[in-house]
Amino acid sequence: MSEPKILDGRALAKEIEAELSAKVSAHKEKTGKTPVLATILVGENPASVTYVRMKGNACRRVGIEPLKVELPETTTTEELLAEIAKLNADDNVCGILLQHPVPRGIDEQLCFNSIAPEKDVDGVNVTSFGAVTMGDKKAYKCATPYSIMTILTRYGVELEGKEAVVIGRSPILGKPVAMLLLNANCTVTVCHSRTKNLPEIVKRADIVVAAVGKPKFVKAEWIKPGAVLVDAGYNEGNVGDIDLENAAPLSSAYTPVPGGVGPCTIAMLMSQTVESFLAKE
Repeated sequence: MSEPKILDGRALAKEIEAELSAKVSAHKEKTGKTPVLATILVGENPASVTYVRMKGNACRRVGIEPLKVELPETTTTEELLAEIAKLNADDNVCGILLQHPVPRGIDEQLCFNSIAPEKDVDGVNVTSFGAVTMGDKKAYKCATPYSIMTILTRYGVELEGKEAVVIGRSPILGKPVAMLLLNANCTVTVCHSRTKNLPEIVKRADIVVAAVGKPKFVKAEWIKPGAVLVDAGYNEGNVGDIDLENAAPLSSAYTPVPGGVGPCTIAMLMSQTVESFLAKE
């Protein structure tokens, strides 16, 4: 078997950012306007603080103005909803991102759903999810599933008629990526913690998407030779949800961890913010 192809998300993200930067620059020159992405951070979760900083840096690289809204850990659902309402009403803001997870006690999904669909550039509210599921190409997608699909399509992975197994059913990763794969004419099986005979199901897959949040959960012996492996996990010690060290050599292509799905996820957030900006003009 030939060497597997590395689906390099970092390199692809750079390419996408360069494309976006050119678009924003041309539009700024014509109109004098700058896209603004508002990021809401509630509390001081260290991982969330890091992610928000990374997103701010990506904004600057592309020419988007980052607007950081920081709220205390004690923020209530009502206070957060009021903050989102302000951003919805602000004509300068073309994208709103509520950093997940929010502190316990806040109704996260209610807050996600209060983001105006035309500013939901992270694709987290139910209106966006429903529109994506129905095949609306203009609807904003969840950023990580969109990253996965972009990596697969831009690296020329054949999807039509292929059997895809998604391990994980979270509302912002497993479920939406299953819908996007289905819309791309894959035959999709969604597995989860209650699935029986998981290794046998994974062995059928031409494409495996692992999104369970458990280090090296997917074993090499579960993989069909020549399968495409998409590791959407990131765990302590820089390891994903697939035992890539042993499984990757069996594959035809795989996303590395780190440097695979993650960098491209931020690029997709930037891409949808630019889309929202251009749609307003």
